[in-house]
Amino acid sequence: MILLPAIDLKDGQCVRLQKGDFSTTHQVADSAVETAALFAAAGAKWLHMVDLDGARHGQNKNAALVAQVAGHSGLQVELGGGLRSMEDLAAADAMGVSRMVIGSAAVSDPDFVARAVKHYGDRIAVGIDCLGGSVRTAGWERDSGLDGVSFAQEMEQIGVKYIIYTDIDTDGMLAGPSFEQLEKLRSSVSCRIIASGGVTTLADIGRLRDMGLYGAIVGKAYYAGTLDLQQGIGEAGDQDAG
Repeated sequence: MILLPAIDLKDGQCVRLQKGDFSTTHQVADSAVETAALFAAAGAKWLHMVDLDGARHGQNKNAALVAQVAGHSGLQVELGGGLRSMEDLAAADAMGVSRMVIGSAAVSDPDFVARAVKHYGDRIAVGIDCLGGSVRTAGWERDSGLDGVSFAQEMEQIGVKYIIYTDIDTDGMLAGPSFEQLEKLRSSVSCRIIASGGVTTLADIGRLRDMGLYGAIVGKAYYAGTLDLQQGIGEAGDQDAG
């Protein structure tokens, strides 16, 4: 299973939130470039980046920083936040991003996802962020009314190969992932699933690996010092899968 350490960017700073609440934003590292280098030194091969400015307002304030990390860290970068048009995807591609995550736009414009998959293939992932099983959009601030599993099935039919599933209730809370929801999703689609939210311990990583998930994102647990990334990667296993 791939373990993807996370860097969330807001106004050029590395930050974390609790349950997607922007009022809880706090800086967790001085430099995205230096943090990515630490991830690589620990054995990571992938990095999950989120442009929070893009996710909330559609403003691409962090492009130069993303490009710097993608170009110099040696990590493959998975980027989400504000990717709402083919032009946005082309810009991310130009930054050196390896996998592009479509979030809110997948809800409002499924045809865009279809065009993206046709052009970029399995470099496209769809981020499904759920609160109480319902898909949230606009930086998690709006309830779409869509069921997360049903929406994942719709995305699979379009041709999406990667789904990043975030349970907002668990995000940044160091309380463990939503295993029940992840198992329900895994049994409902054949997409490669990346778990996000609440991954806290080596036991969490081992359980997600044993469930057959493709990947898991680690954020708060790393920055809070409750999870050693090198040990977590060892627990996850082979990191060379695509």
